[in-house]
Amino acid sequence: MARSLSNLAKYAVVLGVGGSAAAASLYNVDGGERAVLFDRFRGVLPEASDEGTHFLIPWVQTAHTMDIRIRPRLIPSATGTKDLQMVEIVLRVLTRPDMTMLQTIFRNLGTDYDERVLPSITNEVLKAVVAQYNAEELLTKRDQVSEKIRLSLLKRAKDFNLIIEDVAITHLQFGVEFSRAIEQKQVAEQEAERAKYVVLKADQERKAAIVKAEGESESARLISEATRQAGTGLIELRRIEAAKEIAAALGKSRNVSYLPSGNNMLFGINSNS
Repeated sequence: MARSLSNLAKYAVVLGVGGSAAAASLYNVDGGERAVLFDRFRGVLPEASDEGTHFLIPWVQTAHTMDIRIRPRLIPSATGTKDLQMVEIVLRVLTRPDMTMLQTIFRNLGTDYDERVLPSITNEVLKAVVAQYNAEELLTKRDQVSEKIRLSLLKRAKDFNLIIEDVAITHLQFGVEFSRAIEQKQVAEQEAERAKYVVLKADQERKAAIVKAEGESESARLISEATRQAGTGLIELRRIEAAKEIAAALGKSRNVSYLPSGNNMLFGINSNS
């Protein structure tokens, strides 16, 4: 009985050690990741492991996972413009490592490569590019500035085996004095536009008055000419037309009655009959 228990204990120890060794020999690589193996005798191995489960030599090799997905990062920076205005810029950078150079990145920078490289090179590029533009140009040529920053940052990050997918300026803030100057300029431009509108309105009103006066003068001339040629007939015709219009207007009102002249109050009856 004692011998059986002793054999059972030996088997249990062997199975435990074997299970631990098997568990230590396996490692998993999740989606969007790669694993770099470090060998105690050979250093960083030249091949990175893809997604899935892989084997390694326990206590001799160690697996280090690296994220190869595109990762966004917001990097603030305070720099000066060409006209010596201070500006605060926040740059959003989308970056990922070069998958063919993961071993070099791990050897030189480690797994936190973006923390070590991106803030420094981004500030360097921002200061170099922003210094080429005036403060006002940063507003009017924002797309051009972003593109120039992207190209410069792409070239600089390539030295560290990093790939820049996209660069965008998400925040742009100037100093208090420059912001006040911009506001005053906008107010002055609005006042100038308002004054321009008033001048144009007055000019149009003056032209309309001239045209109206010329029309009235021409009308008076034509009436005088017609009166001279036709005598008082034109005036009588205009008087009859005006009377007809007045009678038509009064006839539509319920409170007004029209009576013919004379003493006879009966309509259509001859006073001699």
